[in-house]
Amino acid sequence: MMTSKIYRSDVVGSMLRPKYLLETQELFKKGKITHSKLKIAEDKAVKEAVAIQERTGVDVLTDGEMRRPVFCHNFVDAVDGFKWNISGNTVIWFDMKGNKIVDPVTVGVVDKIKKRHDISVEEYSFLRGVTDKPKKITIPSPTMMSYYFLPGVSDKIYPSANEYLDDVTRILKDSVSELEHIGVTYIQVDAPEFGMLLDPVQQEWFANKGFDPDNLVREGIDMINEVLGDFSGTKGLHICRGNDKNRFMAKGGYDKIAEVVFKKSNVDRLLLEFDSDRTGDFSPLSCVPNDKIIVLGLITTKSPVLERPEEVISRIEEAAEYVPKECLAVSTQCGFASVAKGNNLTFKDQENKLRMVSKVAKQVWND
Repeated sequence: MMTSKIYRSDVVGSMLRPKYLLETQELFKKGKITHSKLKIAEDKAVKEAVAIQERTGVDVLTDGEMRRPVFCHNFVDAVDGFKWNISGNTVIWFDMKGNKIVDPVTVGVVDKIKKRHDISVEEYSFLRGVTDKPKKITIPSPTMMSYYFLPGVSDKIYPSANEYLDDVTRILKDSVSELEHIGVTYIQVDAPEFGMLLDPVQQEWFANKGFDPDNLVREGIDMINEVLGDFSGTKGLHICRGNDKNRFMAKGGYDKIAEVVFKKSNVDRLLLEFDSDRTGDFSPLSCVPNDKIIVLGLITTKSPVLERPEEVISRIEEAAEYVPKECLAVSTQCGFASVAKGNNLTFKDQENKLRMVSKVAKQVWND
């Protein structure tokens, strides 16, 4: 294997925010409290998120992304050139019954992007001081940042959408170098857009922004390989189909992208959503080289209903028909709060889900 240690139970990234944290962040946004009071609340929430993960026994943990309004905003917050509360940018969601919902995207590219500071340095610096457990930092993929390219505005700054993504890639690569410098040993790239590109509805959405949906996955993998190319630690790639307020963005099996994503991505771990029939079957996993670990996202964060361990184990056995069991691991299908408000689960539900991940991993592999 590429990695010296195989983590059998993993978390994707975000965790539910405590009510006091959401309230404090809103007060700070309105200018009603100081930055120091915000940091006190965020530090407390990170410690609580770490404690939950430690209690459940998962092999790898994060800071819960407590400091981020949205999972990818560690990039937005570190870079000049974005504008908040912009209008004219929307994205398509579906509720669990399949009803279409159009939501605003309130961030947009309005100037050449320039790095103000490296991403997630504060997050990791604090995290390493509160736990000795293996830990990781999550970063957005370059093509994830296509969300913020607004035709009629951004293309006045960048003649082509790909020129913008080139700048994103450069900044992410620089930031990865700094993360390794401060001791990060596991970086996960989040790429829900690859899952979106499995669905014709979202393919049209990307095309309307000026991106070529037929080439975006291949180009995106090349960009990720560039971002992580010099990183010597564990490299992960997470793919889902959208996750916000118990909603999804796309349907489609991995067969459409398997040849490119599974074979050409230079990563150690593929964290893949597999919690529903929206994701197709396990057969595309036969494309995965044996030097990668496939982390099966079998525990859903979109419902409070707790999976039964025997059902999860049965699905792992099913996946093992296509790839050796020693090349598998398990996790939730996505985070619990990709956007700060979070999915409609309780903190008890969250802890039960993470404990299920840990329990199943120990029962299946015991290594």
